[in-house]
Amino acid sequence: MTEYLLSDETRARLSDISTASIASALYKRGLRRQFIQGVAPVSHKGRNMVGQAFTLRYMPAREDRNAMEVFQNPEHPQRKAIETCPPGWVLVMDARRDARAATAGSILAARLAVRGGAGLVTDGGLRDVAGIGSLDMPSYCANPSAPTNLTHHEAIEIGGPIGCGDAPVFPGDVMVGDGDGVMVIPAHLADEISQECLGMESYEAFALERVMAGESIRGLYPCTNEEIRAQYETWRQKTGQ
Repeated sequence: MTEYLLSDETRARLSDISTASIASALYKRGLRRQFIQGVAPVSHKGRNMVGQAFTLRYMPAREDRNAMEVFQNPEHPQRKAIETCPPGWVLVMDARRDARAATAGSILAARLAVRGGAGLVTDGGLRDVAGIGSLDMPSYCANPSAPTNLTHHEAIEIGGPIGCGDAPVFPGDVMVGDGDGVMVIPAHLADEISQECLGMESYEAFALERVMAGESIRGLYPCTNEEIRAQYETWRQKTGQ
C-alpha cells in the first residue's frame, strides 16, 4: 500500500477536472500511457470517479485450478479484493484486455459499493451490467460479458503493480474517471496535477466561450497571444474562475 493518502482537497479538485486536462498535464511531464485503453463507463453518473487504486491481477485460467469450488475459499483473491478494498478507493483489475469472461458481476459490485468503494475499473468484462449500472458507484469495463471469470481468468494477486488497458497502475495511484474514460495519476503527482488542471479547465471555459462567439482558434487555443492572455485574466477576475 502506498504511503500517499489522497486528501479531501485534492479529491474535490479532481472531481471537477476532465480526463482530457489530466492527460495534457501528464503529457507535459513525459507521461503518455496513463489513459486506460478500451474501457468505457457502464453508466456515466454525471460526476467524476476519484479514488486511489486497489489492484487485482488476473492471469490466464488453467482448467484444473478453476472449478466453481474455488469460491469456497474465503481467501479467494477476487472475493478478498471485494471485501478488503478500502472505502473511498477504486478496485482496478488487470484482465489482460480479455473481455471473453467477466471479472465481476452485479452482486460483487454491489458489495463493493455498500462498503464505500469509490469505483470499479476493469480492462476485461463485467456481467449483469444493468445491475452494475443502477448502482451509484461508477464502474468501467471493456464490454459486457456473461461467462464467469473462471472460464478465462484466475484471480491471482492483490496489491501489486498491474497493467490495466495498457496503462501502468501502481497501488495507491489516483484514478479519475469521467464520460470519456479513466486516467491514472501517479500518486506523487496527484496534488500538483489537480492544482494545475484547475487553471487549464478555467482557460478552456474562456476559450470555448470565445469560440462560440465566433472567434478563431488561432492564438486562442492553445494560448499563444499575450493580448488574449491578458483578456483571459480579466475574464477570470470577472467570473471568479
